[in-house]
Amino acid sequence: MDIVLASGSPRRSEILKQLGIEFRVVVSHEDEDKLTGNPLEFPRKLAAAKALAVSRMEAGALVLGFDTLVFLDGQPLGKPKDTAAAFAMLKSLNNRTHKVITGVAIAKDGKLLDASEEETEVIFRNNTDQTLQDYVNSKDPMDKAGAYGIQTQGARLIHSVKGCFYNVVGLPIAKTLGMLEQLKV
Repeated sequence: MDIVLASGSPRRSEILKQLGIEFRVVVSHEDEDKLTGNPLEFPRKLAAAKALAVSRMEAGALVLGFDTLVFLDGQPLGKPKDTAAAFAMLKSLNNRTHKVITGVAIAKDGKLLDASEEETEVIFRNNTDQTLQDYVNSKDPMDKAGAYGIQTQGARLIHSVKGCFYNVVGLPIAKTLGMLEQLKV
């Protein structure tokens, strides 16, 4: 079966490769700022929009769409626009618990076959401002929701994770495999 990942995320590609899944990448260019309504539904809705958009261009392919957002007190934290925003996000997460929600969607021939989400709780350590600034200076936070990468240097900021670690990276393995299995893929 021809499988397409509707994401340019190198982390998602690495996870699919780790699982031995053969796939191609076709990046979706869906506008992530046009959604309205309950922000907690944004990851699932965006994952579905991405999967659908690519599935309309890739006839016969099974398209996987994902979208990950970090939520603090019910408010989404996207990717930081600059280093000041990255520091502010990390400071707001410091010594606190937040949620990471990844939407997962599967589409084929312009039809949504399934859409769901995975939620993980992440607890930050009580980091010093200097530790946070050193991390920001590494440039690692700049392309990541919530301004940190748990699989990179951002791991030093984390106290614990309750739920799927890979969800925080951006591709919840058990959820995705379960959805594919239900579709007999």
